[in-house]
Amino acid sequence: MYDLSKVVVTSSPHLKAEDDTRSLMLDVSLALLPALAVAVFTFGWRSLVLTVATVISCVFFEWLYCKILHKPSSVGDLSAVVTGILVAFNVPVAAPVWMPMIGGAFSIIIVKMLFGGIGKNFMNPALCGRAFMMASWPALMTTWVQPHQDIPLFGNVEVTDAISTATPLATMKNGELPSESLFDLFFGQHGGVIGETCALALLAGGAYLLWRKVITINIPAAYILTVAVITFLFPMGDVSRLDWMLTQVLSGGLLLGAIFMATDYVTSPVTPKGQIIFGIGCGLLTVFIRYFGGLPEGVSYSILIMNALVWAIDQKCLPRKFGYAAKKEGK
Repeated sequence: MYDLSKVVVTSSPHLKAEDDTRSLMLDVSLALLPALAVAVFTFGWRSLVLTVATVISCVFFEWLYCKILHKPSSVGDLSAVVTGILVAFNVPVAAPVWMPMIGGAFSIIIVKMLFGGIGKNFMNPALCGRAFMMASWPALMTTWVQPHQDIPLFGNVEVTDAISTATPLATMKNGELPSESLFDLFFGQHGGVIGETCALALLAGGAYLLWRKVITINIPAAYILTVAVITFLFPMGDVSRLDWMLTQVLSGGLLLGAIFMATDYVTSPVTPKGQIIFGIGCGLLTVFIRYFGGLPEGVSYSILIMNALVWAIDQKCLPRKFGYAAKKEGK
């Protein structure tokens, strides 16, 4: 006979998995290391300084928020670390160290913690931090440095004509292909924010996340393919369609956004169908902003706009409960 007095009854769900938030965030952090390594090689050790400073800022402000409000500390789940890396990846290497630190504080306090912490924010914190910095310091956010320049680890960087450069997307805004080759774009040897330049490193990180089953292919594939198809069919200027499309895909923050930020569990749809719709929407908006917007890049704003529409996508794509009749219009 079994002693039923020792049976513990708990509420559902009863399925258990080895993965938790900490392990998922650790995998994402590891997947971002190749891009960080290339950033250090391309732009120098200041890239690492910016990243470490921003991570420290994010962790500190999350700990401080929990401390002031007498909440259990959530810094152990490593989500603040991932936010810090992504915020730093969205600034140019010439940015002053304090700027991404303030951007990280905005991401953590305003976008994440005030909405209840991880799992309750409706927009990606790192992208909101980037939008905040772009609105607050547009000149600093658009000052680009050529690869392999000798710039100081700390303090302000004096960007002279000798070391300044334009990003490939800025050139393409005029309907022209950039001077950088596809080889340069693939291996990250061009101007841009520190975490977006190397397509190879970002794809390697994405492959790791797919292998670890941290993300699925739905959103990145739908996002990247949408941009590829539209830019191939509708190039700007008298240029090769294939070269234009490949340059659009390999330039800017498309791969960084599609792989690491559009796939955020909290701010993306939960169903495969919804994820594909989300990715297509991000791709359409990205091309629209790149072609017709005032800025050469549109990835961050595209993802943020689609973040705001996730509730509607989920509402339409969630499967109907078994045994429930569809709700009729007007009732």
